[in-house]
Amino acid sequence: METERKPFDRKKQIIEAAAKSFAMFGYKATTMELISKLAGVGKGTIYTFFATKEDLFSEIIRNLTVEMREVARAVIDRDKPFFENLNNVLHGILQFREQHELFMKLNQELRDIGTPMVQEGLILIERAVVGFIEQEVRHGIEQGEIKSDDPELTAYLILRTYLALAVEWNRTREPLSKEQISRYFTGLFKFGLKELP
Repeated sequence: METERKPFDRKKQIIEAAAKSFAMFGYKATTMELISKLAGVGKGTIYTFFATKEDLFSEIIRNLTVEMREVARAVIDRDKPFFENLNNVLHGILQFREQHELFMKLNQELRDIGTPMVQEGLILIERAVVGFIEQEVRHGIEQGEIKSDDPELTAYLILRTYLALAVEWNRTREPLSKEQISRYFTGLFKFGLKELP
């Protein structure tokens, strides 16, 4: 029984070391040799689980996506209205993005170097987030709280609008508070521009 646990433990150890290396040095500067040193295993051990650095990175992106989904799920309360849940989900995702060391490093590397693998990884994360929001949009439609002919497109617009208000606006203007973002965002999507309160 002890022998059965070791490969799983080693794989987890390798993934944690790789995530740490990607967070500290970025994707481009991380090598399998560096990961093996951080994990305390030989390079050959890494290759028993992951054929390439790309495979290992893909596993970490999957884990990051799962982690982000859990953050979003944790703030949903089905007794609350759709827009309150939606704002809480979006705020949770934003906080995760801003505080997660690996996520921040990947965004920095994409800005500074434009590493294609990092770009692909961040696109996968965004698609997963849009997919999660789409599920919430579908739930809102079923509950009669919102209308949408295309829940995926609606989810994408929701995410991009929230990020524009919470991140992009701050680059050139006075930052908006969480309450201001929530009020404007909810008004825009609930009432539209013509009927904003």
